[in-house]
Amino acid sequence: MDSILALAQDPGAWIALITLVVMEVVLGIDNLIFISILTNKLPAEHRVQARRIGIGLALVMRLALLGTVAWIVQLTTPVFEAFGHAFSWKDMILIAGGLFLVWKATKEIHHNVDPIDHKEDLVGGTATTGFAAAIGQILVLDLVFSVDSIITAVGMTPHLPIMVIAVIAAVTVMLVAATPLANFIEKNPTIVMLALAFLLMIGTTLIAEGMGFHVPKGYVYAAMAFSALVELLNMLSRRARQKAKGAAVH
Repeated sequence: MDSILALAQDPGAWIALITLVVMEVVLGIDNLIFISILTNKLPAEHRVQARRIGIGLALVMRLALLGTVAWIVQLTTPVFEAFGHAFSWKDMILIAGGLFLVWKATKEIHHNVDPIDHKEDLVGGTATTGFAAAIGQILVLDLVFSVDSIITAVGMTPHLPIMVIAVIAAVTVMLVAATPLANFIEKNPTIVMLALAFLLMIGTTLIAEGMGFHVPKGYVYAAMAFSALVELLNMLSRRARQKAKGAAVH
């Protein structure tokens, strides 16, 4: 308790907390986009529940990983060397998660551009199987993003209470933003394709990171923000044209 009170009175601790919360929220965007796209494939009555379960599992997993910080730090220790790069467990988790993201994004892009071929859905056939499959896939990506998130947190501050508060705050933001983001993506088909492209880029970035090629996340998120801005301008332009057509008809 004394240590927590001391942290509360330390301006440096507050700066570290705010910085870490922002970092965790930014890192959570990737997870949130995946959850939004995946749950939108479910029947409408199951979507909110699936999002809450998926994000709740992300919180539980991150808090559990924070309880094993010493073990998490060891994930960066090299396990074997190949192609001139020493691979750690973190590298292998990132590569596996990146390959999974690339596969899912590519598969969903195929379904979007080929309307005839819908024999396979992203989350399965029936509603029950689809719900279970969606939660399972969310859990897999939660693990990948949680490991990356916790390692980032450990690198930014040595204080466990700050990490816990930052993780809870970031996941709370994800929980609040999940449904509005999913609804926005569903109502704008071009946004779906843009979000899938984001997932494809994120998956590629994870693979590159796992292979030892550092890609500054600032560049990735700057590219995503620029693309989103361009798409927003396109949406405003389309709405303006539709209003003009409607006014001309009347």
